[in-house]
Amino acid sequence: MGRFSVMTLTDAAANRVSEIMATRENALGIRVGIKKGGCAGMEYMIDLVTEAKAGDDVLEKDGAKVYVAPEAVLYLLGTQMDFEVTALRTGFVFNNPNQTSACGCGESVELTPAKPEALTAAS
Repeated sequence: MGRFSVMTLTDAAANRVSEIMATRENALGIRVGIKKGGCAGMEYMIDLVTEAKAGDDVLEKDGAKVYVAPEAVLYLLGTQMDFEVTALRTGFVFNNPNQTSACGCGESVELTPAKPEALTAAS
């Protein structure tokens, strides 16, 4: 039975995660978390994973692995993670349905956690 994925990855995001894994020693993937900060209240955090933590949700696409910190799951439910290169920035982009507002700089967001029932309904 396939587990329900908290997030989805675009091909571009999966390719970038694979590149990161290939160029960093002992890299198992990247971890996405949420921290309080920024002008809108929350910021996404991306860290290199060299050892898996209990409780992390793991999604995999084409060999690329993204670990989601347990405290971030309800904030990231249904999010599509993309990677884009534009004139202004290069980086991961989160298309998050739980986002209620974002600051102008795009660095921080206001997120409303999904209801825990959404997890059970989706699985």
